[in-house]
Amino acid sequence: MRMRRLGWAGLEIEADGRRLVIDYARDLSPLFPKWKPGQALAVPSGTVTAALVTHLHRDHADAAALADVLAPGAPVLRPAPGHGDEADNVTTLPAEGELARHRLATEVVDAWSTREIGPFRITAVPAVDGLGDPQLNWVVQAGGRRVFHGGDTMFHGYWWLIARRFGPFDAAVLPANGAVVDVPHLQPPSPLPAALDPRQAAVAARILDARHAVPMHYETGQPDKDTGYLESPGPEEEFRTHAAERARVLAVGEWLDLSA
Repeated sequence: MRMRRLGWAGLEIEADGRRLVIDYARDLSPLFPKWKPGQALAVPSGTVTAALVTHLHRDHADAAALADVLAPGAPVLRPAPGHGDEADNVTTLPAEGELARHRLATEVVDAWSTREIGPFRITAVPAVDGLGDPQLNWVVQAGGRRVFHGGDTMFHGYWWLIARRFGPFDAAVLPANGAVVDVPHLQPPSPLPAALDPRQAAVAARILDARHAVPMHYETGQPDKDTGYLESPGPEEEFRTHAAERARVLAVGEWLDLSA
């Protein structure tokens, strides 16, 4: 089993010649207008057997990108739709509409449910979204190896349950930009991070007993501040400091062989 960072929150996992992607996106400009399509992002290395989506924010769910790489009829596992009315779901409706237009084989799954797809055993686990939208995280097992993908979850109390049921992990891929969000439908704004900051990500990796702690959900110089989305400064360097010997920083497009 090996994995490859695709940029932002995107991850490719390969086992027995089959591959799946998690939160694969190619165009983040619907959320970050100054982000040029394809900038600082990589594409999967071949046709994809399945796609996992942690939540329906447009930087984690890009239906057009998925349609280009998925095998015909390949499943797209996703969390439930948002609660409430259109005002409540303003951050998830664009991705919902795109998924419907591309007619992808989406399947809503619940936390703690498991699917077997090809060589992969996939379990959805609880997560907490910083904007109040439904979010899942994912545990992927194949060939005796385990990977955790943390979407852009906040710190929460499920880490210990996940660790007891699935740990230790060969790799935990965790958001690390500690984004502070100020958007019109969430007022008054919170000054607290809406996703794990570097220190919180390192703590989560330690609880999960991850052999490799891989930071994601950050990019140098991205996104722009005028979107109401402010990243923690220097997340990669700070994560290295807190995660110490567990830290494994992957460049966009870089593989990590978990069988080694």
